[in-house]
Amino acid sequence: MTPIYDLHCHSNASDGLFSPANVVRRAYEQGVNVLALTDHDTVDGVSDAQKQAEELGIRLITGVEISTSWENRAIHIVGLGFEQTHPKMTALLAEQQGLRYQRAVEIGRKLEKCGVPNAFEETRKLADGEVTRAHYARYLIQIGKVANEGQAFKKYLAQGKSAYVKAQWADIPTAIDTIHQSGGVAVLAHPLRYTMTAKQIKKLIAAFKSWGGDAIEICGCGQTPDQRQLLAQWAAEQQLLGSVGSDFHFPCAWVELGKLAPLPETVEAVWNRL
Repeated sequence: MTPIYDLHCHSNASDGLFSPANVVRRAYEQGVNVLALTDHDTVDGVSDAQKQAEELGIRLITGVEISTSWENRAIHIVGLGFEQTHPKMTALLAEQQGLRYQRAVEIGRKLEKCGVPNAFEETRKLADGEVTRAHYARYLIQIGKVANEGQAFKKYLAQGKSAYVKAQWADIPTAIDTIHQSGGVAVLAHPLRYTMTAKQIKKLIAAFKSWGGDAIEICGCGQTPDQRQLLAQWAAEQQLLGSVGSDFHFPCAWVELGKLAPLPETVEAVWNRL
């Protein structure tokens, strides 16, 4: 039987809803054999996930999703198979978490000006780890300011809205170099989910490759076959490996752990290098 891989998902160590152990347990229930927990700019959940994975017989690959900046856009780079306690990785993630904290505090200040008192302090109660925009969205739903997360971003949290705060993340070469020095491979996450034209995405992929990037995510939830084939074509053009990941944060109708199409045969799988 062909193993089922899911190399991109989140727990409540960042902006997911489930504990790391419960993410692993759900992945097991969905038939996943190889999993990477890739929380945003933190590996705090990896140890608990590893314990659960060992109990259930799942292979857990060390993972993280590093936020980066490229041409005034936030781009996510997934690191896989690295040494989680490597000094270079530890230093970068500590810096990133500091930036996340500063951003979260500033978002809270802006929301107070929008009539949401004590926004940061109250939202912190919803977060087991870092406070993210997703946590602010959940708090805004809880207090009745919006009906759903989409409205929270559209009204307050998205770029150009009243509580938006631009993040100053690491650049892509720094993220790739840190992942490599820590013994891992660097993956460009969900290329088609950035608000860019096809020409801009191809430019990003080419730059990612020139900086030493190893793979791009090709198979995710909610994609069409044409989208997968296009990504596979772009990966082949740049001689990049292919990865798969649900980007699971919580149960919903369109995203589930392990529910991914097979990687096209024209692309070498990233797990062959892990």
